[in-house]
Amino acid sequence: MTPALAAGIAGLAAVDSFNPATIAGVALILLSPMRRPVASALAFVLGCYAVVLALGTVVFLSAGAAAEAVSGGLVWIRRVAFAFTALALLVVAVRRLRERRRGAVELPAWFSPWTAAPIGVLVTGADLPNAFPLFIAIERLIAADVPTGAGVRVLALYDVVYCLPCLVLLVLGTLHRDRVRRRLARVYDRIGRERTVPRSVPAAAGLTLLAIGAGVVAATA
Repeated sequence: MTPALAAGIAGLAAVDSFNPATIAGVALILLSPMRRPVASALAFVLGCYAVVLALGTVVFLSAGAAAEAVSGGLVWIRRVAFAFTALALLVVAVRRLRERRRGAVELPAWFSPWTAAPIGVLVTGADLPNAFPLFIAIERLIAADVPTGAGVRVLALYDVVYCLPCLVLLVLGTLHRDRVRRRLARVYDRIGRERTVPRSVPAAAGLTLLAIGAGVVAATA
């Protein structure tokens, strides 16, 4: 692990961490009038952590084995990672070209500290198709020939960074509950409530350029 590689993976994790679904989920839990909101929020974050780490570890181990077993396997892993990134960016770009209705993030009636972790798994798992920074980070680890144990530890730290905004919300909500609740209400109004997402041509154009860049990398790898 070189400093440049570590910094690059940390940057990818930081980009990946701004996940509206998970952040809105923690905000909603802390805003809810339940008996143990902090325990529920922590369990929710742990569920998010577990699913990202599990997926990342499985992909890392299987891709690493494929790179060793197949001639030119590393090249194909790089191509797949960046092709997936290009496709994901292109899908998001197309979605930004039309107005759409986004459903509200709501807690089910049976939500509790015991069910928060499975819900965290489901919420994060449903959003994993957008987690292309994770797949690029895995490709970087394999390209750098990072040993299996060290790679899994790096992915565990990646996941900590991924969950960091949620953990910050949780800590602040515990220490300054009333003040933070007022601010969380505004955060939830912004990203958690049902709302209409307007079309944005500039955003779609920017995402398309990023998709083209990732596609070029995939094609020339």
